[in-house]
Amino acid sequence: HITPEKFYVEACDDGADDVLAIDRVSTEVTLTVKKDVPPSAVTRPIYGILGTIRLVAGTYLIVITKKKKVGEIFNHTIWKATDFDILSYKKTMLHLTDIQLQDNKVFLSMLTHVLSVDGFYFSTTYDLTHTLQRLANTSPEFQEMSLLER
Repeated sequence: HITPEKFYVEACDDGADDVLAIDRVSTEVTLTVKKDVPPSAVTRPIYGILGTIRLVAGTYLIVITKKKKVGEIFNHTIWKATDFDILSYKKTMLHLTDIQLQDNKVFLSMLTHVLSVDGFYFSTTYDLTHTLQRLANTSPEFQEMSLLER
């Protein structure tokens, strides 16, 4: 969900009530609940957050807008991110000079090119950041941690 003040990222899990709120001015990230999302927010589906990047115009949020299933590991689905959106925290570019606008446009173009190259994979249930060998040698406590905690 997008409002002029915040981005709200809502989980699609059954029974999940938590919503990630990202303040577009302070860049503060907090957890809130669904009822705090204003009804006026523009809503659209995303499949994940790739991250943030700071360019000339300010901070941008990079989100995954399309995905393709590429396989499974131990019954965990592996996805390939195939399309992205780059969302500006800033509501306007009026604070930039013509040269800064041009530089920002070039950096956005470079970023779009990098995102178009194959190689962005993710799983919502399996840890792709560790090798199978390393995972086999971790403690039971580590195995029980959520992917976010790892």
